[in-house]
Amino acid sequence: MNDNIKNIALASDHAGFEYKEEIKKHLKGKGYEVMDFGTDSILPVDYPLFIKVAAEAVALKKCQAGIVLGGSGNGEAMAANKVKGIRCAVCWNRESARLAKEHNNANMISLGQRLIPLETAIAIVDEWLQAEFEGGRHKRRIDMLEKPLP
Repeated sequence: MNDNIKNIALASDHAGFEYKEEIKKHLKGKGYEVMDFGTDSILPVDYPLFIKVAAEAVALKKCQAGIVLGGSGNGEAMAANKVKGIRCAVCWNRESARLAKEHNNANMISLGQRLIPLETAIAIVDEWLQAEFEGGRHKRRIDMLEKPLP
Protein backbone atom coordinates (compact mmCIF):
# COMPACT_ATOMS: atom_id res chain seq x y z
CA MET A 1 0.00 0.00 0.00
CA ASN A 2 1.23 3.47 -0.90
CA ASP A 3 1.39 5.50 2.34
CA ASN A 4 0.80 8.77 0.44
CA ILE A 5 -2.48 7.52 -1.00
CA LYS A 6 -5.23 6.44 1.36
CA ASN A 7 -8.48 7.47 -0.38
CA ILE A 8 -9.15 6.59 -3.99
CA ALA A 9 -12.04 7.89 -6.10
CA LEU A 10 -13.59 5.37 -8.49
CA ALA A 11 -16.07 5.99 -11.28
CA SER A 12 -17.17 4.35 -14.49
CA ASP A 13 -19.80 4.29 -17.12
CA HIS A 14 -21.76 1.13 -17.93
CA ALA A 15 -18.95 -0.25 -20.11
CA GLY A 16 -16.44 -0.10 -17.26
CA PHE A 17 -18.77 -1.07 -14.42
CA GLU A 18 -17.68 -4.70 -14.02
CA TYR A 19 -13.97 -3.84 -13.76
CA LYS A 20 -14.77 -0.96 -11.40
CA GLU A 21 -16.41 -3.39 -9.02
CA GLU A 22 -13.47 -5.82 -9.19
CA ILE A 23 -10.90 -3.04 -8.73
CA LYS A 24 -12.90 -1.71 -5.78
CA LYS A 25 -12.71 -5.13 -4.08
CA HIS A 26 -9.00 -5.36 -4.84
CA LEU A 27 -8.26 -1.91 -3.41
CA LYS A 28 -10.29 -2.48 -0.26
CA GLY A 29 -8.46 -5.78 0.21
CA LYS A 30 -5.18 -3.84 0.17
CA GLY A 31 -6.44 -1.42 2.82
CA TYR A 32 -7.38 1.57 0.68
CA GLU A 33 -10.51 3.59 1.33
CA VAL A 34 -12.61 3.86 -1.81
CA MET A 35 -15.18 6.48 -2.72
CA ASP A 36 -17.35 5.05 -5.49
CA PHE A 37 -19.00 7.74 -7.59
CA GLY A 38 -20.92 5.27 -9.77
CA THR A 39 -22.37 4.05 -11.98
CA ASP A 40 -24.02 1.13 -10.23
CA SER A 41 -24.99 -1.16 -13.10
CA ILE A 42 -24.39 -2.06 -16.74
CA LEU A 43 -27.37 0.03 -17.86
CA PRO A 44 -26.28 2.74 -20.35
CA VAL A 45 -25.35 6.09 -18.77
CA ASP A 46 -23.56 9.28 -19.78
CA TYR A 47 -20.01 8.95 -18.42
CA PRO A 48 -19.31 12.68 -17.75
CA LEU A 49 -21.94 12.67 -14.99
CA PHE A 50 -19.90 10.17 -12.97
CA ILE A 51 -16.34 10.87 -14.06
CA LYS A 52 -16.33 14.62 -13.47
CA VAL A 53 -17.60 14.20 -9.90
CA ALA A 54 -14.82 11.71 -9.15
CA ALA A 55 -12.25 14.06 -10.70
CA GLU A 56 -13.55 16.95 -8.60
CA ALA A 57 -13.08 14.82 -5.47
CA VAL A 58 -9.42 14.36 -6.42
CA ALA A 59 -8.95 18.02 -7.38
CA LEU A 60 -10.48 19.11 -4.05
CA LYS A 61 -8.22 16.63 -2.20
CA LYS A 62 -11.12 14.60 -0.80
CA CYS A 63 -9.28 11.68 -2.43
CA GLN A 64 -5.55 11.47 -3.12
CA ALA A 65 -6.02 9.56 -6.40
CA GLY A 66 -8.69 8.45 -8.83
CA ILE A 67 -9.39 5.61 -11.23
CA VAL A 68 -12.02 5.88 -13.95
CA LEU A 69 -13.18 3.22 -16.37
CA GLY A 70 -15.12 2.92 -19.58
CA GLY A 71 -15.13 0.88 -22.74
CA SER A 72 -11.87 2.37 -24.05
CA GLY A 73 -11.07 4.77 -21.22
CA ASN A 74 -10.56 7.63 -23.65
CA GLY A 75 -13.77 9.58 -23.04
CA GLU A 76 -13.39 9.10 -19.30
CA ALA A 77 -9.85 10.54 -19.36
CA MET A 78 -11.08 13.49 -21.43
CA ALA A 79 -13.89 14.17 -18.96
CA ALA A 80 -11.56 13.93 -15.95
CA ASN A 81 -8.99 16.20 -17.57
CA LYS A 82 -11.59 18.97 -17.94
CA VAL A 83 -11.34 19.43 -14.16
CA LYS A 84 -8.62 21.91 -13.16
CA GLY A 85 -5.72 20.19 -11.44
CA ILE A 86 -6.38 16.73 -12.85
CA ARG A 87 -3.80 14.81 -14.83
CA CYS A 88 -5.58 11.64 -15.97
CA ALA A 89 -3.67 9.19 -18.15
CA VAL A 90 -5.16 6.38 -20.21
CA CYS A 91 -3.15 3.27 -19.31
CA TRP A 92 -3.06 0.00 -21.20
CA ASN A 93 -0.15 -1.83 -19.53
CA ARG A 94 2.03 -1.65 -16.44
CA GLU A 95 4.72 0.46 -18.10
CA SER A 96 2.23 3.10 -19.26
CA ALA A 97 0.92 3.29 -15.68
CA ARG A 98 4.39 3.56 -14.13
CA LEU A 99 5.45 6.29 -16.56
CA ALA A 100 2.17 8.16 -16.05
CA LYS A 101 3.15 8.57 -12.39
CA GLU A 102 6.94 8.88 -12.72
CA HIS A 103 6.96 11.41 -15.58
CA ASN A 104 3.51 13.00 -15.56
CA ASN A 105 2.54 12.75 -11.88
CA ALA A 106 -0.86 11.45 -12.97
CA ASN A 107 -3.29 11.81 -10.10
CA MET A 108 -5.86 9.75 -12.01
CA ILE A 109 -5.77 6.91 -14.48
CA SER A 110 -8.34 5.71 -16.96
CA LEU A 111 -8.80 2.10 -18.07
CA GLY A 112 -10.72 0.53 -20.95
CA GLN A 113 -12.62 -2.60 -19.94
CA ARG A 114 -13.17 -3.59 -23.58
CA LEU A 115 -9.45 -3.39 -24.39
CA ILE A 116 -7.55 -5.13 -21.58
CA PRO A 117 -8.05 -8.26 -19.46
CA LEU A 118 -9.10 -7.79 -15.84
CA GLU A 119 -5.76 -9.16 -14.59
CA THR A 120 -3.95 -6.50 -16.60
CA ALA A 121 -6.25 -3.77 -15.25
CA ILE A 122 -5.48 -4.78 -11.68
CA ALA A 123 -1.74 -4.98 -12.43
CA ILE A 124 -1.93 -1.47 -13.94
CA VAL A 125 -3.62 -0.12 -10.81
CA ASP A 126 -1.00 -1.70 -8.54
CA GLU A 127 1.91 -0.45 -10.67
CA TRP A 128 0.56 3.10 -10.75
CA LEU A 129 -0.10 3.18 -7.02
CA GLN A 130 3.42 1.96 -6.23
CA ALA A 131 5.20 4.35 -8.60
CA GLU A 132 6.61 7.68 -7.42
CA PHE A 133 6.85 10.99 -9.29
CA GLU A 134 10.47 11.63 -10.30
CA GLY A 135 10.27 15.42 -10.20
CA GLY A 136 13.23 17.26 -11.79
CA ARG A 137 12.71 18.06 -15.46
CA HIS A 138 9.28 16.43 -15.25
CA LYS A 139 8.14 18.90 -12.56
CA ARG A 140 8.95 21.82 -14.84
CA ARG A 141 6.75 20.30 -17.53
CA ILE A 142 3.90 19.58 -15.14
CA ASP A 143 4.08 23.20 -13.97
CA MET A 144 3.72 24.28 -17.60
CA LEU A 145 0.44 22.37 -17.84
CA GLU A 146 -1.01 24.44 -15.01
CA LYS A 147 -0.04 27.85 -16.40
CA PRO A 148 -0.89 29.64 -19.62
CA LEU A 149 1.92 29.55 -22.14
CA PRO A 150 3.77 32.86 -22.74
